[in-house]
Order: sequence, then C-alpha cells, then structure tokens
Amino acid sequence: MTNIYLLEQVDIFEDLTPGQLKLIDAICSEKTYTKDEIIFEENSPSHEFYVIMDGEVEIQVDPDTIGDGKTDAYQPSTIAVLRRGQSFGEVAIVDPGIRSASARCGTKTCKLLEIKRTEFLNLLESDYQMGYVVMHNFAADLALKIRQTNLLVRESLK
Repeated sequence: MTNIYLLEQVDIFEDLTPGQLKLIDAICSEKTYTKDEIIFEENSPSHEFYVIMDGEVEIQVDPDTIGDGKTDAYQPSTIAVLRRGQSFGEVAIVDPGIRSASARCGTKTCKLLEIKRTEFLNLLESDYQMGYVVMHNFAADLALKIRQTNLLVRESLK
C-alpha cells in the first residue's frame, strides 16, 4: 500500500513532486505501538524520525532532566499531542545527537511511518532539488516551533 497521500500532508514534504514522495515512501517502514508505549526516550540517540499514520503521539519532557535530581518520581509533562499527518523527531535529520523529548503512544494504538536518518539523507543527496525543498521546509517548521517555545517561555515568566 502506498502512503503518498499521507506524505503529501507532512509539512516538511510540502511542494515535493509525486515522484519524490514515492521515493520517500519506499524508505518508510510501518511501526505500531500501543497505549502508553514509549516510541523513543528523552536523551536517547536519534537515528530516525516519524510520520503519524493513525492515532495520537504525546511529546513529553522530564523536568528532572535539567533539575538537581532531588525528586524521586519520574513525572513527564506532555508538551504536545500530535495526530495523523504530523511528523516528529525530525531534528534527527540534521543532528544525530540525543533526543530533547520523549514520544509515547497516546491512544489505544498508533501507527507510524519510520524514516531512518541515513536512508533519508542518501535520498536527499541523490536529488539536490528535493534536498533543498525539504531543508527549506524543515527550517520553516523549526522557526515556527522556536516562536511557539518563546511564547511559552514568556508566559511562564509572568
């Protein structure tokens, strides 16, 4: 089954041709998770990113990660709930460092497309026009997220 219709909805794939989307679809693998199952953990290595096919994914941060470590209980805070057609973990495209948040399945099940960083970068290098479009869209998406984070920080300082 092709996932091109779904990939068309993903912000970082906006303005790609059907042929380019078909190439991306060819490197995707489907993954299914159940309620509360962790997709990846904060501070773990990032080697892939995801597109939501069905269900919801909660993006969470652990306040103890930056704190003094005196609290005993792991109490993650959900900072975003993502749905069909949204992507997450995309920072892995440009930085294979550690994850800045955790992701977990927020519904009975969630079905995801997993895209491996190395395969995706090889694809972008083989088609520079596609690489330019994706990186432009990625930068625009990242700028939006930075603006939203700045607003949240300002609100918390009041």
